[in-house]
Amino acid sequence: MSFAAQIKIPATYMRGGTSKGVFFKLDDLPVEAQQPGRIRDQLLLRVIGSPDPYGKQIDGMGGASSSTSKTVILSKSQHADHDVDYLFGQVSIDRPFVDWSGNCGNLTAAVGAFAISNGLVDAERIPENGLCTVRIWQANIQKTIIAHVPMQNGQVQELGDFELDGVTFPAAEVQIEFLDPADDDAEGGSMFPTGNLTDTLVVPNIGSFEVTMINAGIPTVFLNAGDLGYKGTELQDHINNDVAALTKFETIRAYAAKHMGLIQDIAEAVTRQHTPKIAFIAPSKTYTSSSGKTVTESDTDILVRALSMGKLHHAMMGTAAVAIGTAAAIPGTLVNRVAGGVEREAVRFGHPSGTLRVGAQASFENGEWKVTKAIMSRSARVLMEGWVRVPEDVLV
Repeated sequence: MSFAAQIKIPATYMRGGTSKGVFFKLDDLPVEAQQPGRIRDQLLLRVIGSPDPYGKQIDGMGGASSSTSKTVILSKSQHADHDVDYLFGQVSIDRPFVDWSGNCGNLTAAVGAFAISNGLVDAERIPENGLCTVRIWQANIQKTIIAHVPMQNGQVQELGDFELDGVTFPAAEVQIEFLDPADDDAEGGSMFPTGNLTDTLVVPNIGSFEVTMINAGIPTVFLNAGDLGYKGTELQDHINNDVAALTKFETIRAYAAKHMGLIQDIAEAVTRQHTPKIAFIAPSKTYTSSSGKTVTESDTDILVRALSMGKLHHAMMGTAAVAIGTAAAIPGTLVNRVAGGVEREAVRFGHPSGTLRVGAQASFENGEWKVTKAIMSRSARVLMEGWVRVPEDVLV
């Protein structure tokens, strides 16, 4: 009996923020996978090791969590005044599909470094020392992101003393600007898909919840922790070991997706796991983070816990942080109210691994809220580079 051979594909394994993913240059992919569709999805699923009924992704590069089941495809930008086109694929762990519906804000921190090191940024735009401004076109959400990547002696500076809660070791700081992060094509023509800062979301057999639903960074629905029976200090095991709680969250998320116009039927939510995100918020209080560090009440303006791909995130998704910062800047949202109800251009929130500060510039124009940019700092590092191997029959 003969079996398919393995093929080698150039790839780089990178950490960006509190996530990890496999990065590819578009023209390094097999020709059959250079276009979106079934073959590309089959290839990425096999690279990551999905679908895996054991949930471990042992036979692939995935790390058995939503934060590590990720892929990135980069190419020289086809858009004016941009350097690199960035396409993100969130790979399901236990199901055979790749979700292309949103961005990964954490891996965005690694996009600039990869683009510089792999010839996707014109040499004349790269300083010998200082900051290289990389103009990123985020292809999933059709938005511009600016990454400020530190350079030293003509090379990307990866190491430094910037500490990011959720990442064990310090590294060089990468500041990221998400320009005009609201979804211009959202229902109602604004970042609030219903046109309201808050809504009542009715979920059959579960209850009614006051929510803020926002399209900024990534579609997100915010709920009050107390309405769900939580304090906002919960860590991963508290939520992720509770099957009934996860089922409840997924049901709420599905009804929110329909309310936001992201799906037409509740049954469609299973094929759109990456968006919207669901998060619950609470007033600041002292708690112990997952690393054992004490986060005091005075360290934060608000507590936020968010789920990604059906599980509580160990820190915070970068795109959800943009949603948090944007909602916090707009008086009348749940996030702003719980954070004190004051006007602000930045918010520091507590998450399971510690704290994060994100800024947002919002204004009320022509009867609706606009946000020009959201800003936060992350870090990134190359973990491994070379080739990833997959059976050649994934290209059939």
